[in-house]
Amino acid sequence: MADYKKPDPWQIRARKEGYPARSVYKLQELDDKFGLLRSARPLRVLDLGAAPGSWSLYVLRKLSGRGASLVAADLSPLSRGFGGGLFDGENFRFVQGDITDPAIRDSILSHGPYGLIVSDAAPATMGNRFVDTCRSLELAEEVVAYAENALADGGNLVVKVFQGGDTSELLRRLRALFKTAKSHKPRACRSESFETYYLGLGKS
Repeated sequence: MADYKKPDPWQIRARKEGYPARSVYKLQELDDKFGLLRSARPLRVLDLGAAPGSWSLYVLRKLSGRGASLVAADLSPLSRGFGGGLFDGENFRFVQGDITDPAIRDSILSHGPYGLIVSDAAPATMGNRFVDTCRSLELAEEVVAYAENALADGGNLVVKVFQGGDTSELLRRLRALFKTAKSHKPRACRSESFETYYLGLGKS
């Protein structure tokens, strides 16, 4: 079993660069490869499953000074000791709660539509790959539902999924919703991890 408690180079780099988790480099690679945060207009971004806050912090840093805004949501609070006050800016709003809860969903949707939705959310794992992949798929389907209801035309989506589950229906939904749908596994994913990321590019 992998020792996740031992810092790896990605974790060490994240702390040096002021991020609470190594996951920031997954989003950075996806952004570099697919131009997720490249927009001629002020961009409104939604980060689902945001805690501890690395993806939100990356977005806020990348879009600083461009009139962009970010809404983030998670059951857990963010690690606000990072970011140098960016989490306290007027262009950022945090919604704490379950994204499947109707009241939380209404709060999130009220701040849309969004030009980009990102989600690094993962379910509480049980150590049973079948159960874990099924739970991951259920969570990813919730994220795609947000894209169906709150993503502006031409907008993009990134969502994490665990490989091994029945993802064919999820891919079908993405292909119906976006001009392009594809998967990509960033280098910062742990080698033993079965996570990957689905992207929907250009909501039609």
